[in-house]
Amino acid sequence: MSTTTEAPTREELVQRAAGLVPLIRKHAAWQEENRRLHDETVAAIEEAGLFRLRTPRRYGGYEVDTRTLVAVATELGRGDASTAWVTSVLWIPTWIAGLFSDEAQDEVFAVPHARVCGTNSVGGTAVPTDGGVVVNGNWHFISGAHHAQWQEIAVVVLRPDAEPEPIMALAPIGSLEIVDDWYTTGLTATGSVTTVARDLFVPNSHIIPMSAAMIPQGLSQGNADSPVWRTPAALNAAASGVGAAVGVAKAARDEFFDRLPGRKITYTEYENQSEAPVTHLKVGTALMKIEQAEFHAYHAADLVDTKAATGAEWTLEERARVRADHGWATRLAKEAVDLFASASGGTSIYRDVPIQRIVRDVNAMSLHGLINPDTNTELYGRIACGLGPNTLFI
Repeated sequence: MSTTTEAPTREELVQRAAGLVPLIRKHAAWQEENRRLHDETVAAIEEAGLFRLRTPRRYGGYEVDTRTLVAVATELGRGDASTAWVTSVLWIPTWIAGLFSDEAQDEVFAVPHARVCGTNSVGGTAVPTDGGVVVNGNWHFISGAHHAQWQEIAVVVLRPDAEPEPIMALAPIGSLEIVDDWYTTGLTATGSVTTVARDLFVPNSHIIPMSAAMIPQGLSQGNADSPVWRTPAALNAAASGVGAAVGVAKAARDEFFDRLPGRKITYTEYENQSEAPVTHLKVGTALMKIEQAEFHAYHAADLVDTKAATGAEWTLEERARVRADHGWATRLAKEAVDLFASASGGTSIYRDVPIQRIVRDVNAMSLHGLINPDTNTELYGRIACGLGPNTLFI
């Protein structure tokens, strides 16, 4: 049975996220060692309601705007990159689930605090059968698979009398095989494993055309009037996830200043690193880059929220700008992290010093195909020069 929930304010949700930072930092090393989030971390995020930010209100969710997502992810990123990444990545397929039929949503969100993982990358095929399709395939980089009840999958439907058609489908995570192949140098604690479907039946009620998410043009009647589901999927994903990068840069800032008192610069006469002009230059530059990263994160969020609230049509340049904002926020966050790391001295390479993990995590973020700064900047410049996009994810 559905139930409409009164959403907490943005300020309250941000305070909840900020209050989790000490706990998240406490478990960060364990999480990296075990390549997944700690159960206590997951339970705390759930209790704070932060997995429900893009769950429909009629199922107990909050349906918050994108600016709130950025602010919450930023706070979580201050605690740990992987924790912020998993939380914000789960918001995206949960949002996509809101585009499916209400019948499918009734099943997905029947469990309190239901979480949906997934990917828009096509990884399998589907063959029509009575009442649905039979799916075979595998999907990589499924962040949060260990903590989700459902997965959104992307496949191509093969029909003998028609062109192949990309679709999205919802499948219970228990119906998929999880391949524990997540051995990486960055974002290690995200547990972004591979999942596999073998002759999996998916009913027609749990399928939508991929174009329905890209436009979007969902099948849900219950969410039809909500501005949250008016944003193209790729832009929703970009604006939902960009806060994590800003938070990671702030984590590097916090770590640097925590270690600064009493540190000297070896093989120099500087007994206090804080007195050295080179430190001042690096710190000042890094802090400005964090502010610039925040600008791009909130610029993307505000554009998405304004378009969603008004229902105005998206121009191609606006679509590309959201992708570019995400890329630039990530680029600037990475540059800020690198500056703080380069000023942290030789002892910072020890595994028990968090900044070395932060460096590896933000580098991993910047390599993601939908986030990569160079790819996204090229796309924006391409559109500005009058050419069409060379991607469907816009």
